Amino acid sequence: MTRSNDDSDGLLAGLRREGLIDHPAAPADASDEGGPAEGVGRVALRFQPTGREHRVPPGVSVFDAASWNGIAIDSTCGGHGTCRKCKVRVTTGTAPVTSHDRRTFTARELAAGWRLACLVQARQDLDIEVPPLVTRPKAATVGVGRQVILRPAVQKRYVALDEPHLGDQRTDLRRLADAIDDLDLRPDLYALRRLPKVLRENDFKVTAVIVDETLIDIEPGDTSALRYGLAIDLGTTTVVATLLDLETGTPCAVASILNKQQPFGGDVITRISATMLDPEAAGRLRQAAGHTLAELAYHVRQEAGVDAQHIYEIAVAGNATMIALLLGIDPEPLGVAPFIMTHDHFPTIHASDIGLQLHPGARVTLFPALGAYVGGDIVAGMLATGMDRDKRARLFIDVGTNCEIVLSDGNRLVATAAPAGPAFEGGAIRRGMRAADGAIEVVKLTDDGVDLGVIGAVEPVGLCGSGLVDAVAELVRVGLLDASGRFVPDDDAARIAPALADRLTKVGEERVFILHRPTPDASPEDCVFLSQRDIRELQFAKAAIATGWRLLCEEIGLDPADIQQVLLAGSFGSYLSPAAAIRIGLVPKLPVLRIVSAGNVAGEGAKMVLLSARERNGADALLKEVQYVELSDRADFNDRFVEQLAFPA
Repeated sequence: MTRSNDDSDGLLAGLRREGLIDHPAAPADASDEGGPAEGVGRVALRFQPTGREHRVPPGVSVFDAASWNGIAIDSTCGGHGTCRKCKVRVTTGTAPVTSHDRRTFTARELAAGWRLACLVQARQDLDIEVPPLVTRPKAATVGVGRQVILRPAVQKRYVALDEPHLGDQRTDLRRLADAIDDLDLRPDLYALRRLPKVLRENDFKVTAVIVDETLIDIEPGDTSALRYGLAIDLGTTTVVATLLDLETGTPCAVASILNKQQPFGGDVITRISATMLDPEAAGRLRQAAGHTLAELAYHVRQEAGVDAQHIYEIAVAGNATMIALLLGIDPEPLGVAPFIMTHDHFPTIHASDIGLQLHPGARVTLFPALGAYVGGDIVAGMLATGMDRDKRARLFIDVGTNCEIVLSDGNRLVATAAPAGPAFEGGAIRRGMRAADGAIEVVKLTDDGVDLGVIGAVEPVGLCGSGLVDAVAELVRVGLLDASGRFVPDDDAARIAPALADRLTKVGEERVFILHRPTPDASPEDCVFLSQRDIRELQFAKAAIATGWRLLCEEIGLDPADIQQVLLAGSFGSYLSPAAAIRIGLVPKLPVLRIVSAGNVAGEGAKMVLLSARERNGADALLKEVQYVELSDRADFNDRFVEQLAFPA
């Protein structure tokens, strides 16, 4: 991978950071301290003592990277370097010492690698030692720098009650309610069944478990420190679960697996079609979703050593189709015009209703949806990024098969969905694959040839979405692709990039660019290549997205150049090179530092509503603040789409 020696010095460094000129290749004996350029490539962070390794875009802070991946680092200031609590030790690799670090640590501690995590930018591979939390924070940093005051809906109250006698014949429930007189307790049947026996077997010293104001259980003794919630990002492809300690606001464990609905199709339309063709498919899809959640819940409980009976609330963020299939609601109206949801809000349900065997009274919170294709996962993302609270002009893009876009000018919020297709997930690409070992994820064209970043550091076998975007952006940069997306003629290629010209060849009658040859004499068919058809697929995807955000800008009268921050969300958005996204026209042409990888914001939003009932109300309020803009019924959509197919000059 190409590395820069001094990205922080002088005018050239400023231009490089803005993406206006390219980073020069480092000499062979150069140090790795420069790391990948801002917005280009990936770095590996290994967190100790867990030993977990996470690949993140260069430039993100260690604190944010840890937060995205469920690793608890103490903080109360939201990552601004003022509370000086997010202390970590860099054990392998180097991190510059900031003025805040000097005021926080002694010279000996600095020499030993101690730094403030929020100020360490991941520009090279690092090993990081995270000390255990020594305090229980009253607030937690979640999402994109959001501070959440800990006020979970789940409460536990330990009480020591006076035992009844002939002079005091209050009911058991009244006796308990009198001791918790700040709440209007409403018991469920499970709690009433347990109440008399648990009280008398424990000398009337018990802990009441309350969700909102519903009494869901009575537990023996003092269990007030044991209360947990499960945050779930129910994705079409991947499902992520985070187990949260609601007492401290910290994550205990994180796990992810492929959605077990995959055999029914890789996208929501295919799964909706399956239910229309086979009357039994809806039941099997619901069962598959339940099995997915149950497996994840088991994994995180085992890792954290948490009893299932102590998980009292679940928050699920998913698109409208995923939620419909999870609940057993007919999804057909979502897949055919005029694309109507059954309901935009959902009633409170129990964990057992979605296949989870946790506490019998555990409640499930489902995010409301804006529309058939801007679902609860995007509402969760808006909550996590504070789209409704920031006065800057911001653009939120969740990049995927169905791309959701939200734009704010600081006063108004508008949203839409764009049908990007499967290219970003490696679909419809001749050598495409998902982001797994062997997938090319970073491409850099140099004077000497092609530098590749491959997941797992193994032999390349295919091209994932971020590698596709990188490859096309690089071909545009060096001039081997013209603005229309066509490979230039062979004679022009030999003149423009002589070291790369021999990689332009044909497979059958189609022109291709060879990215990797398994052997020097391998035939083009046996190589990892990028075809002319692959480039067209990417053009269709990026044109749909660019048309979406341009039309939203027109809707609220905002010049794209005035957008102050672009948030790339979702698992793919987290690994997309901002510089490459700008070069192909996927996002507005802005300084690269304005393009931010936001991470799994749907999962972060789910965590927020577990940690604060106020944030749950905030998610509901978003539906009243956001205007949904339907693109499919615009007479000029096709013309505008065609305009965006070309790559920017």
